[in-house]
Amino acid sequence: MSRWAKQIQTQLKIPAIGIASANVVHYAIDYDFKYSNGMPVRYVSVPFPFTGQPRAVDVGYVAGKDMLTGQPLMAAVVKALTDPLTTEEKISGKPPDQPEESRLLKPDTEENLRHLFEDKGWTDYNWIQLPTEKLVVEMLKGTSHKPEEVIKTVDITGGSRQLTVEKVAIAAVMAGASPEHFPVILALATQAPFGNSTSSMANMVVINGPICKRLNFNCGTNALGPYNRSNAVVGRAFTIVSKTVGDLRNNVNAWESLGSNFQYNNLCFAENEEGLPEGWDPLHVQMGFRSTDNVVTVGIGWTAISSVGGSQNLYPTHHLMRDYMRSLSASGSAATILVDPTVAGLLKDAYGFKTKAELSAWFSQNVEKTAGCFWGNGVIQSTDVSLALQGLEPYASWRKLPEDALIKPFTNANAIRVVVTGGKIQTTWFVTDFGLRRGVKVDDWA
Repeated sequence: MSRWAKQIQTQLKIPAIGIASANVVHYAIDYDFKYSNGMPVRYVSVPFPFTGQPRAVDVGYVAGKDMLTGQPLMAAVVKALTDPLTTEEKISGKPPDQPEESRLLKPDTEENLRHLFEDKGWTDYNWIQLPTEKLVVEMLKGTSHKPEEVIKTVDITGGSRQLTVEKVAIAAVMAGASPEHFPVILALATQAPFGNSTSSMANMVVINGPICKRLNFNCGTNALGPYNRSNAVVGRAFTIVSKTVGDLRNNVNAWESLGSNFQYNNLCFAENEEGLPEGWDPLHVQMGFRSTDNVVTVGIGWTAISSVGGSQNLYPTHHLMRDYMRSLSASGSAATILVDPTVAGLLKDAYGFKTKAELSAWFSQNVEKTAGCFWGNGVIQSTDVSLALQGLEPYASWRKLPEDALIKPFTNANAIRVVVTGGKIQTTWFVTDFGLRRGVKVDDWA
């Protein structure tokens, strides 16, 4: 919100303020003002939550008081837009540099250091390997890249931060990884920080290529479970990198109401490429990589729905998947379907889907939900209503439909991904709303 207000004021020369909910406004006027926004932005505050509330509740907020000043809300809005700038708000130029923290911590007992890491919010609060200089140097042997190389500058809620190879090595050590894992973790770190919002956002990490066998990533039995070291430490390293480079701290700049248990290892698993039916390309090949490339792919989403039991010939498997997909938000037309190799074989041999792309196209054409259900989702309200108001189709037409009218919300078949993983024990599958980004070549970080 501060970014939008800043753009309106600096680019359009129109006075603007932010209206923020009570859970974030103190962050906005303190932390964001000091370290991120670069200019003062005035705020008024309303209670939280306001999404999903009866209209009378939201009207009450507008007719109520600004939670910052206690004034009537609309009077506070007018005052914030019209009052002359204060002395503090006229300050210009670069803020004074903050003292840099030492690269090395002072020697202390292991117990005290562990307490320090937890107090700073540098961990996921599971046991960590303390990142001694010796262990970090050993981790750096896993790559040809220099320790000081900046792999990414992250614009986050606490200002811009440079993520270096050495900083990623520290997280890799903490997560319990080995130097052999380090190129995968470096490639993954280019996608940091992980998703963070007021809802239960999480990530998915998919590994493809020969490296899956070499590092023994699990793509078979219990591929999504806590039964494999590589899946665990690589996924966990992404959490630690994301928390540190993102400076994500609970109730400071991380406000997920429920949070997500997926964030502990970010659903990290490998695709079972040997289990793919003939004609079904691996995920990374679908994205344009060679089959011999080692690739890590990250997706952001919220929801994963299990089939619970195995597929039944009483009802076609893809029809049940379609039915489950109706409950997904369809934000960005994104979905990722995780299927056991037995399900992939069934979909091809019994139902005729010769490629993953054919299955994705079928979902795009056959998943329907009511307009009311689509627009009733909070994510859709925050992303697609603005498209409708601009007159962009199909959203503009969908907004005019009665609530019970059926629409096909997955308009882009290419955003529906199918990933094969699992141990061929049961014909089970998941439908998820995770949207996968383009993969990153691990080999570039070796």
